[in-house]
Amino acid sequence: MTSRARRPPGPWAGPSALGRLLRRRGLTLAVAESCTGGMLGERLTSVPGSSAYFAGGVIAYSNALKRKPLGVGAMTLARRGAVSRECALEMAEGIRRLAKTSLGLSITGIAGPGGGSKAKPVGLVYVGLARRQGAGRAWELRLSGTRELIRQKAVAQALRLLLARLRN
Repeated sequence: MTSRARRPPGPWAGPSALGRLLRRRGLTLAVAESCTGGMLGERLTSVPGSSAYFAGGVIAYSNALKRKPLGVGAMTLARRGAVSRECALEMAEGIRRLAKTSLGLSITGIAGPGGGSKAKPVGLVYVGLARRQGAGRAWELRLSGTRELIRQKAVAQALRLLLARLRN
């Protein structure tokens, strides 16, 4: 007989816990991704019935797509850069407005192995959250590992942060 490894009980039970909370509260979600390249949307849609709360997303890898359709300001990109708290917030608000959802969640960062600098090293990631009601929020993450691991950690952290924010 095979036994399945189980996650220990706690605040994180996966995307399905987030889905149950979104459904229970009647909230909808859309995502804007850069360095994760669609991985966040994939995790959300891995839950059966996710279409009840997940509208979709935009993979905005280029600054042109961050500008249109997400509406990230040219000044934000020029002054702060695509990997910044401000850009993450504008991406989240842009996708929320575009998809007409209750919530917008964004991820922008540097997954590596190249592209980093002293000021913005590989593993620097920002997660943005926009809400129809209330102020938006952004978190800075400093992640380590391979490109794939950084991307996986960014998605996991974004989901955890959203779940924690909704529970509070």
